[in-house]
Amino acid sequence: MPTISVDRDLLFKSLGRSYSQDDFEELCFQYGIELDDVVEDPEKGVTYKIEIGANRYDLLCLEGLSQALNVFLGNSKMPRYQLVSPREPGQYKLIVKPDTKQVRPYVVGAVLRNMKFTQTIYDSFIELQDKLHQNVARKRTLVAIGTHDLDTITGPFIYDARKPTDISFVPLNQAQVFRADKLLDHYSQDSHLREYVPIIKDKPVYPVITDQKGVVLSLPPIINGNHSKITLETRNVFIECTATDRFKAQLVLDTLVCMFSRYCEQPYTVEPVEVEYPSGEKIVYPKLQYRDQEASVSYCNALVGINESQQNISKMLSKMSLEVKSASDNKIVVEVPPTRYDVLHECDIAEDLAVAYGFDKLAEDMKLPPTNTIAGEFELNYLSDKLRHHLTHLCYTEAATFSLCSKMDMGDRIQVNLSNEPWVKIGNPKTVDCEAVRISLLPGLLKTTAANKHVPLPIRFFEVADVALRDVNADLTRGTGARNERHLCAINYNVRPNMEVIQGLLDHIMKGLKVPFAEDNGEKGYYLVGKDHPSYMPGFCGQVILNGVEVGRLGVIHPTVILNFSLNNPAGALELNLQKILSLLELH
Repeated sequence: MPTISVDRDLLFKSLGRSYSQDDFEELCFQYGIELDDVVEDPEKGVTYKIEIGANRYDLLCLEGLSQALNVFLGNSKMPRYQLVSPREPGQYKLIVKPDTKQVRPYVVGAVLRNMKFTQTIYDSFIELQDKLHQNVARKRTLVAIGTHDLDTITGPFIYDARKPTDISFVPLNQAQVFRADKLLDHYSQDSHLREYVPIIKDKPVYPVITDQKGVVLSLPPIINGNHSKITLETRNVFIECTATDRFKAQLVLDTLVCMFSRYCEQPYTVEPVEVEYPSGEKIVYPKLQYRDQEASVSYCNALVGINESQQNISKMLSKMSLEVKSASDNKIVVEVPPTRYDVLHECDIAEDLAVAYGFDKLAEDMKLPPTNTIAGEFELNYLSDKLRHHLTHLCYTEAATFSLCSKMDMGDRIQVNLSNEPWVKIGNPKTVDCEAVRISLLPGLLKTTAANKHVPLPIRFFEVADVALRDVNADLTRGTGARNERHLCAINYNVRPNMEVIQGLLDHIMKGLKVPFAEDNGEKGYYLVGKDHPSYMPGFCGQVILNGVEVGRLGVIHPTVILNFSLNNPAGALELNLQKILSLLELH
């Protein structure tokens, strides 16, 4: 959960009154956030550290937090954000060159006109960018923000990707010209920027944004140019966000301009920028889209555990910056502002309803269930926890990867033909990373290994988690057509594949389960059968057989798969179906 630091006095001034610490903690509780810490400094005064929900990007700065709390308290209404015609349409354009596909293919932009910066506003402006970089932008791997003094540069702007030796400029707060490759070597020792250097360091080309005169604005995702840096004297701000994910770039840009357009001469207005791609596609940003989300009154009441009318629900949702546009029968239509990218489904509407109703009031309506039951641990979870402890004692580190993944990770990158697999597709995914539900834990562990290449070898990860498989016979009562399956996956990444280490891990697991090794294939127990799989090297892959039934696979990962995940050492892997193992052990 991200934590933001805000000046107490500035926050209270924006809320129109002062609070005691207990009263402010109660206000935070009512809104579903938490006062995490209070820091007192003789020079800076009192600073509140407030913990925010990870999906509430609009609360990551003083401006967004104070606005949301003011609406919640009834002090003000939600402002209306709008795009206005650009003063110089021909100049407000980002022209994307074809080579950017090799590194960061997307870019978005916007202009904030006639802003009035103070030191406090400037600090908040920079801090929000940093919070977005760390949170939704995943440490700049998905999105990198660049902000520039528009009066120092000339559009239209060029977004290109060039060889490092062809890029030279004066970086932010530096006095000398650096060539791009030398600059990355320089920042490899910088405590703040060194973690971003590996994002592009090994790429054949580096992304770069220049103006019409060739002045370098930024080298994303590392640093901006010094020529166009923002100062307290800046009045017109040009914002660009380069990205590997177009939707996340749109989200970051909308959030940033919504929070700080209040300081424009014409508050809550933004001038758009046109992005022109090599294909001829032209897209205008920012979107600032107000969209409708339909919700069922009975669904929201049931989910929260209350029984409120449409009118009362509408009033409560307005406190959460969600205005009900229309209501008919059992349905309400909520207008979602561009600051609320966290609202994706009617269950999110119900969540905001619960906050507005009051979590402390919900307990009054709770009733004990009509039946008495004796709780017991689910056997599959018991087995999973025991194996987690077992693997940690064998010096494996547990990973927790996302259940949703891209089709590329689940298919082409591990050389699996998805047309032959019962995979579950996500309808209308918001990002490429959420196209499907994983059918194997291996891609997630390979990505985790790639993100930890700086760790001394050997790297040994494991995960015990569910995968999802399409099954028309599964869960017929709810008609999902899919089922979960509990898997265990482990990987050993080293200078050699060390197949004996992975096979030894299998032996340890089976010994812990008191399953004997079957010397004869007809005996009860487990044994290995050589069988190739496209994710593994031919001749170095085998099936794990338990009581005559295949329950897993182990082997040396195919070199092509290793390269597809940007790894440079061999690895061995084991993946077991714990659900199938448990059922076989219960039967025998």
